[in-house]
Amino acid sequence: MAKIVIALGGNALGNDLKEQESALTHSADIIASLIQQGHDVLITHGNGPQVGKIHQVMNTQLDIPLYVSVAMSQGYIGFDLTRKLQHALTKHGVNVPVDYVLTMVEVDPNDPAFTNPTKPIGGFMDEVTAAGLVKEGVPVVEDSGRGYRRVVASPKPKHITNLTSIQDALNQHHVVVCAGGGGIPVISTDQGYVGVEAVIDKDSASALLAKELDVDVLFILTAVEKVAVYYGTPKQQWLSSMSVEETKQYIQEGHFAPGSMLPKVEAALSFVSQAKDKTTIITLLDKASEALKGETGTRIVSD
Repeated sequence: MAKIVIALGGNALGNDLKEQESALTHSADIIASLIQQGHDVLITHGNGPQVGKIHQVMNTQLDIPLYVSVAMSQGYIGFDLTRKLQHALTKHGVNVPVDYVLTMVEVDPNDPAFTNPTKPIGGFMDEVTAAGLVKEGVPVVEDSGRGYRRVVASPKPKHITNLTSIQDALNQHHVVVCAGGGGIPVISTDQGYVGVEAVIDKDSASALLAKELDVDVLFILTAVEKVAVYYGTPKQQWLSSMSVEETKQYIQEGHFAPGSMLPKVEAALSFVSQAKDKTTIITLLDKASEALKGETGTRIVSD
């Protein structure tokens, strides 16, 4: 049986608490079926819309830093996901504990991302609203044809600070929920870890977690069944597999959108390219079981 890191995309969470309740019930049931097959599973999740909304509301009342909003989103999503998973496992007749680890992730204070914000957070807005924010000095980008969103710094993850706790739980074959929203971004100082104004990409943090724990499979679950090249053109081609060299070539040729598929493919590549016998699978949540058997999804395999 395999050790698996599952990175849940935003479609697995819903857009508000009511949708999240339903979405996570469905997500937990699918993940529980994988655990029932005997796999050791760790689950991470996104927080893009949620952290932006939290920060907008809390900032008007308490003027809190962004990393505190990340911690809040990690906490409440993790709470819902943990209880839903435990209930789903009980329904499947699986007696396995679910551990939740509030996770800090170290970043480099000199990462160039701090001077070039690129990570979309919060809800979508129209062009007029976006223009108003730009006048106020708030960075905004158009996000994949869906509207405008605020962007913040997204430094690369360096180290999962809670790795020992996560490893201990995994060694006991517990299900682990961790590194939600890419983890709470921190830097190392003489006074210990200190939070910074940023949001770490969830897929990048998941790839780092998978590497540091030496798992077998990184699952990146998103809104499409397979990765495509020439997307949206008459030459569009859905891919069942990509080698490391093919993946690098497709990235260089600009096949993947920076705000959507590119971070996922880059995370996949970072996991499989530095070790042998590693696999990343990118697919739909509902196709996870079939993808693990090689029946669908896009597989990127180490050379």
